[in-house]
Amino acid sequence: MERKIIKLPSTSGRISLKAVSGHFSTKHSHVNYYLDMTECKTNQRMAEECGHLLAHKYTSSTVIHTIMCLDETQMIGGFLAQKLSKDGFRGINRGECIHVVTPEINMAGQMIFRDNVRTLIENRNVLVLVSSVVTGKTVEQSIECINYYKGHPIAVSSIFSAVDHVDKVPIHSLFHINDIPDYAHYPAMDCPKCKNGQPIEALVNSFGYFKI
Repeated sequence: MERKIIKLPSTSGRISLKAVSGHFSTKHSHVNYYLDMTECKTNQRMAEECGHLLAHKYTSSTVIHTIMCLDETQMIGGFLAQKLSKDGFRGINRGECIHVVTPEINMAGQMIFRDNVRTLIENRNVLVLVSSVVTGKTVEQSIECINYYKGHPIAVSSIFSAVDHVDKVPIHSLFHINDIPDYAHYPAMDCPKCKNGQPIEALVNSFGYFKI
């Protein structure tokens, strides 16, 4: 069967996302598309555009003190903070100082912050930035982390999302599951491709893919 490749343009037309069909395994599920976000996360111009587009979701109603970056999205997070706090940007956060942080993952797989960083979470409005939200489990873990450090998880921003909310926290994404009508994800034990004997092609995580 011929591999299906979809190039999804953003609303601005200046960034795009490549979706490659197949049989892939992630930490939490099996998916039928690999979404290549390499350029969005490593290309300075595309990362800047991603950050600026996401900033418009929070122009007038959301005070943001800290951006918590997951999935290697730190460069996007920096541009997002820059746009939100820019004096010429008509937003509620203009002129404010926004911190950009990344949690540490301990031996038990828990997200933690050291004492010198936790003060940037405590009693602060925290925006979670991720590359994609499929099952929502990673976002759930980040929300639990923020709550543990007595912060306020106010929203989630992502490049791609298959859901609109996680634990009542809204998700704003540049690309949505509706952009890929046949996109599907399953728990590993319920994956129809596995049941049909189709082998997994690659292991996928936030760093990219590894062919099997």
